[in-house]
Amino acid sequence: MTAKSAAAAARATVYGYPRQGRNRELKKAIEGYWKGRVTADALKETAEGLRRSHWRQLADAGVHEVPTGDFSYYDHVLDTSVMVGAVPRRHRAAVEADALDGYFAMARGNQDVAPLEMTKWFDTNYHYLVPELGPDTVFAADSAKQVAELGEALALGLAARPVLVGPITYLLLAKPAPGVAADFEPLTLLDRLLPVYAEVLAALRAAGAEWVQLDEPALAQDRTPAELNATARAYRDLGGASDRPKLLVASYFDRLGEALPVLAKAPVDGLALDFTDAAAANLDDLAAVGGLPGKRLVAGVVNGRNIWINDFEKSLSTLATLLGLADRVDVAASCSLLHVPLDTAAERDIDPQILRWLAFARQKTDEIVTLAKGLARGTDTIAAAIAANRADLASRANSALTHDPAVRARTAAVTDADGRRSQPYTERAVAQRAHLGLPLLPTTTIGSFPQTGELRTARADLRTGRIDTAGYEERIKAEIGEVISFQEKTGIDVLVHGEPERNDMVQYFAEQLTGYLATQHGWVQSYGTRYVRPPILAGDISRPEPMTVRWTSYAQSLSERPVKGMLTGPVTMLAWSFVRDDQPLGDTARQVALALRDEVADLEAAGTSVIQVDEPALRETLPLRAAGHAAYLDWATESFRLTTGGVRPDTQIHTHMCYAEFGDIVQAIDDLDADVISLEAARSHMQVASELAAHGYPREAGPGVYDIHSPRVPDVDEAAALLRKGLEAIPADRLWVNPDCGLKTRGWPETRASLENLVSAARTVRAELPAS
Repeated sequence: MTAKSAAAAARATVYGYPRQGRNRELKKAIEGYWKGRVTADALKETAEGLRRSHWRQLADAGVHEVPTGDFSYYDHVLDTSVMVGAVPRRHRAAVEADALDGYFAMARGNQDVAPLEMTKWFDTNYHYLVPELGPDTVFAADSAKQVAELGEALALGLAARPVLVGPITYLLLAKPAPGVAADFEPLTLLDRLLPVYAEVLAALRAAGAEWVQLDEPALAQDRTPAELNATARAYRDLGGASDRPKLLVASYFDRLGEALPVLAKAPVDGLALDFTDAAAANLDDLAAVGGLPGKRLVAGVVNGRNIWINDFEKSLSTLATLLGLADRVDVAASCSLLHVPLDTAAERDIDPQILRWLAFARQKTDEIVTLAKGLARGTDTIAAAIAANRADLASRANSALTHDPAVRARTAAVTDADGRRSQPYTERAVAQRAHLGLPLLPTTTIGSFPQTGELRTARADLRTGRIDTAGYEERIKAEIGEVISFQEKTGIDVLVHGEPERNDMVQYFAEQLTGYLATQHGWVQSYGTRYVRPPILAGDISRPEPMTVRWTSYAQSLSERPVKGMLTGPVTMLAWSFVRDDQPLGDTARQVALALRDEVADLEAAGTSVIQVDEPALRETLPLRAAGHAAYLDWATESFRLTTGGVRPDTQIHTHMCYAEFGDIVQAIDDLDADVISLEAARSHMQVASELAAHGYPREAGPGVYDIHSPRVPDVDEAAALLRKGLEAIPADRLWVNPDCGLKTRGWPETRASLENLVSAARTVRAELPAS
C-alpha cells in the first residue's frame, strides 16, 4: 500500500475508556452490592448499560472501532487471571460458590481469606491485582466475559476489537504465590499459558472478532534477552494459529526499544505504538527497523495520560512521517483513556479560556477523530480545527498563570545547602529520642482516619450554604477530638489528627496553592471503586498562607502525646496531579517543594515535633527504563530534602510510601534522609523489610502490619507475626508499628478493632524483647 492509500485508510480508535460513568454509577452499584442494597442482577444491568453508553459515545464521535473487554468491575489484570483460570487456592471455594463474590474476595479479601497483593500499573496511579503463580499453576481458558462483551458491541452494529492483557506482560506482572520459592519466575509458565490464550483468541474469532488487541506494556521496560526470546516465541505461536483473529500487539508508556524488532518480525498483523513523551523515540526506532510493511500501525499521538490539548500540527507531522512505514496507519490515544477524566463539559468552575486548554476522554476522542480525518482527507478538511487549536496553545503559553517571576526567582536561588539537615541522622536520632520519649516499637498511624458520611455531608453542606463556616469548623473540631480521644485510649504513641478537613491528600493542598486548578467532576479510577480527582498543575506554584497549622495545633492542644503534622510531598503532588508539560518536571517539583518548605517551617514554629511528608508516588513515577532513573531520582530526592531540610535536629521527619515495588529504589529512600519511613508490607509479607536490611538502611522504618485496602480485621496474632518478621530485618530500636496506609476508606468499626489489635501486638512483641 502506498503512503497515499495508507492515509486514505486512516481510521480512529481507542484502547479503552473510563469505566465509572458520568456520575460514577459503577462505583455506587458495586458498593451497593457489597452492602447488600443492590442485587447481582441489578449490578450487571448497570454495567451493561455503562458499556453500551460508552460504545455509543465513541461511535457517535466518529470512532471506527470500539474496544471491548476493557470494562471491569475491579481490575483488568484480575479479569485476566479469571480468563486464564489462575485463581489462587485460597479463593477457589469462594469462586466456586459464587463467581462474583469470589471475584471480589480475590480483589478485597474477606474475614476468611486475604486478597491478592495490589501494586501500581507501571508508572501510573492505577493499581492492579498481582497474579499469584507457581510451578503447580494449571491454566484453563474462561473467555465468557470477553465473548459476552464483544457480543454486546456487535449487537449494536459496531465494529469492535477485544482488548486483552498480553501473555508476556501478564507473566511479568505476576509474583510467586505464597509458599512458592521467591526465585520462581512466572515467565517459565509461558508454554503452559499460550494454549489458553490461543483458545481464547479462537473463541473471540468464532464470536465475530476480526481483530484482537494484546497489550504488552511490559515490553516498554528494559527486558533481558531471555524475555525477548520468550516474546518472539509467544507471538510466533499465537500468530501461527490457523483459527485466530488478526492480532494487534500494543505497547505504551515508553519506547519499545529492543522489543520493537522482535514484534516487527513476529507473524502478527499490526502494532499499536505510543508516540508521546518518552515514547516519541518509537518514530525513529520504527524507521530504523524498516517500518511495518504489510501491517497495520495504530499511532498513539494523543496523550492518554494527561489532560492538555493535543498539538494538532505536531501530531499531523508525526502521522505524515508514519505513512510510509506501514501498510495502514490509524490514529489513537497513546494508551487507554482510563487514566483521564470523562468530560470537560461537566466542569463549571474553571475559567472558560483555561478550559479550552484541557482535554478529557471525550475531548481526546474528538481529537483522535479530527486527526484521523485530516490524515485521511487532507488537512484542508480540518483547517478550522487546526486554527482554533493553534490559538488555544498560544493562549496557554502566554498566560500569566504559567509564569510567576517571583516564584521563578526564588527557585533559581536554591542552593545545595537548602536541601541538607544541619546534623547527620545519628546525632538527630539522639536528640529526637530525648525530646519525644517514645518506647521501643512505637505505634502510629499513617495520617487519615475514616471519612464518614457525616464529614462528606458537612463539606457538601458548606459548599451549598446549608451551614456556615463556623458550623463546619465545629464539626471538624468534634471529629478531631474523637480521633485524638480514641488514639489515646487505644494507647497509640504518636497521634494524628485524622485529616477530617481534607477531601484528598493532594487536592486539599492543591486548592490552597497558586498555580493549581481543581475539578468538580474529574474522577479517575485509582483501584476498584476508589476514584480520585487529580488536580491540574497548570502554572507556577506558591503558598499564600499556612495550610495545615491550625488543625494540627488544635489536635496537639488536646493531648500530651506528639501529634504528627501531615503533608503530601512534592513528587506525589506532581504524580497524583495532571502535571504541566511545558517545563521539566524537576523545575515544577522544586517550586512545590519550596511552598511545602514554608509549611514545614510554620508547623515547627507552632510546636509540632513530628512532621510527616508523604511520598507514596516516589517509586511510581520512576521512569520505566533504567536510562532515565538517575536523573529522575536526583530531582525527586532533592525536592524532598528541600521540603524538609530546614528543620531543627530534634524535629522528627517521617515519610510514607505504599503499593509499589520498593526494592530498586532503596538507595533513593536512603537519600531522602527522613528520620522514619513507613511502608506498605502486609500483603507482600514484609518483603520491604528484607530489602531495607539488605541495603543496610540506617534509619527507622515502619513496615505495615495492617492491610487497610481490605475490610479484614487482622487479629493480634497475625499482626504480631508480621511484626516479628519485621524484627528479623530491622532492629527493635529502629522499628515502628503502623498500618500500611491511611484509614480514610475504612469504616470506624473495623478501624477501631484493627488498631486495638495492632497496639496489642506491639505490646506483646515489646514484652518479648530482651531487657535493655
